[in-house]
Amino acid sequence: MEAGRGSKKVTIYTDGACLGNPGPGGYGVVLMHNGHRKELSGGFRLTTNNRMELMAAVVGLEALKEPCQVRLYSDSKYLVENYNSGAARRWQANGWKRGRKLAAQNVDLWERLLLLCQKHRVEMIWVEGHTGNPDNERCDALSNRAARQKNLPPDEAYEQGMTHDSSMKLF
Repeated sequence: MEAGRGSKKVTIYTDGACLGNPGPGGYGVVLMHNGHRKELSGGFRLTTNNRMELMAAVVGLEALKEPCQVRLYSDSKYLVENYNSGAARRWQANGWKRGRKLAAQNVDLWERLLLLCQKHRVEMIWVEGHTGNPDNERCDALSNRAARQKNLPPDEAYEQGMTHDSSMKLF
């Protein structure tokens, strides 16, 4: 059930932050549709920057209640390039291996993202961070604020070391 021509057009900005990498991390999301705006954020006590970049995209897409046409902006080359080049789909098709020996990282989040991208028509666009783009800057502020919260929950997949095990199902 992919988004068709009559589906809603949504703009999503995302950002992830990590204090230490690994360390406490957070994500920030700004969703926009027809003049309406929604902000989402959250954090984890121990994670990585790449995981938070992916988590921001996942959370943004999961917030959509129906299939949509999405323009998703991120300053993460890891996210945008691996999605747009088809690398993430190749890793998936290859049992989550990058080449013959290297295991892909953050498999749990890539699996969620790729599934969501089957539901929505997603155009992923890289935007340079920290250059004054107000929506990217807002996501940066949300993600950093979330990473600094007290009593953050665990990023269970990361803390259990299961981010490259393709047999894991967290959802």
